[in-house]
Amino acid sequence: MAEEGRRKSVKRKDSGVNLDTLGLEVGNRPPQALDVEEAVLGALLIEPNSVDDAMGELTPACFYSEKHRIIFEAMSTLVKEHAALDLLSVSQKLRDSGKLDEIGGTVFLVHLSQKVGAAAHIEYYIRILKQKCIQRELITASYHILKSSYDESINVDLLIDDAQTKIFSAIQNNVKRDVQEIGSVINDALEDLQKLQGQTGLSGVPSGFASLDKITQGWQPSDLIILAARPSMGKTAFVLNLARNAAVDFNVPVAIFSLEMPSIQLAKRMMVSETKLNADKFKGGEKIADWEWKQLDIQLKRLVKAPIYIDDTPSLPIMEFRSKVKRLVNQKGVRLVVVDYLQLMQGPAELRGMREQEVAAISRMLKATAKELNVPIIALSQLSRNAENRQGGNRRPQLSDLRESGSIEQDADMVVFIHRFDYQGLSENAEDIGRTQIIIAKHRNGAIADVDMKFRADEVRFVDLTDTVYAQADNLGVDSAMNNDVYPPVQDTYDAYPPDGGFGGEGSFA
Repeated sequence: MAEEGRRKSVKRKDSGVNLDTLGLEVGNRPPQALDVEEAVLGALLIEPNSVDDAMGELTPACFYSEKHRIIFEAMSTLVKEHAALDLLSVSQKLRDSGKLDEIGGTVFLVHLSQKVGAAAHIEYYIRILKQKCIQRELITASYHILKSSYDESINVDLLIDDAQTKIFSAIQNNVKRDVQEIGSVINDALEDLQKLQGQTGLSGVPSGFASLDKITQGWQPSDLIILAARPSMGKTAFVLNLARNAAVDFNVPVAIFSLEMPSIQLAKRMMVSETKLNADKFKGGEKIADWEWKQLDIQLKRLVKAPIYIDDTPSLPIMEFRSKVKRLVNQKGVRLVVVDYLQLMQGPAELRGMREQEVAAISRMLKATAKELNVPIIALSQLSRNAENRQGGNRRPQLSDLRESGSIEQDADMVVFIHRFDYQGLSENAEDIGRTQIIIAKHRNGAIADVDMKFRADEVRFVDLTDTVYAQADNLGVDSAMNNDVYPPVQDTYDAYPPDGGFGGEGSFA
């Protein structure tokens, strides 16, 4: 522990790199343009029209010379105070801060103000300073990456992610997007609309449930979707149904990060849903007959070939998760990411022990990752006991029931609750067994609504209640074709038949 603490403190000290010393090591001067820095500062002193351009584009870091940085900071303070920017005001501001002598006194400011003609080329000079600043920041980032690469105690995935972040930040901090006229934005929107008109189907990743897709138009790229419920409500079962439908039925690559359940258990659940074989047989409680092994072989063919990638690393750090998702998106073409579940992830080390802040940081990073990679992320979350203890029999979950952090609600583009009537003890009617509402409680880009479904515990899957084919089939006591693959009548090809004429059973995965 002492060694770890010492390492962290050293890292903080190394955050500032001496570029002059580093330049001597490699035999080159750090990128700089001192004459241009003087020209820009001189233009600010003599030409008021230059102030807005410079202050909007430049930061103190854009100036290599320390005294130039001090002068620019004083100028920035004057602009924020809505004070006049000239030789006298800058001189007085530096005198008040005790830094006038440090920059060379009033004489140096007079020298700067004599840069006649600099104001005419201010935009060109600003561009040069920004380029030099980017170069210096890239050198600093590269130095940190090089130094960290020699530290064998650092996880490689974290190292790669940190390197990507530093390089990206060095560029983004100095490249600002220009404002856009509404006309050009509308033209872009119309082009996008025309593309959508030519498409058939959904704009996002399909869920496989018609009623849900009608509201969401699929899981949209860059969205963070929070799926929340109390324990044993069927969160994992539902999200596995979503993953299976996307990968098997629509060939959409899906990544599942299972922090709670080993990958083999996850696979067994999906096998139960796919085959409708008694769940107890997958637990080892019952023997699997020969004819059932043959059925398994046929009915699992599509699932085996499906582009589903599972990571069951426990207590996965959020930065490692980010690095893994990047790699899966780039290498495997993943278009949907599932996290089961959010509260089991590890946030930044400096926030450990401050649970609410840690969860808030995890939530922000999930949203940032979804936006950066342009993929939807479905993160499962626990609910507090507030709903169960709510007076008046209203146990319907609310946004305020999200556990441990209000930022989860804030960061999410969509919040979806699972509400089971039989689980909550709200109904004792036989027809309400498995009755479920999928509640869209927050939808940043669409409507909020309730979707009626039924949870079939023996098959570990949800079915859409509004589907007429399912409703009729359910009333007749036969299996539904809704949300289920259509397989050939394989039983007729075997000599042995199941005694009950089909799959199914009383066992289920809790």
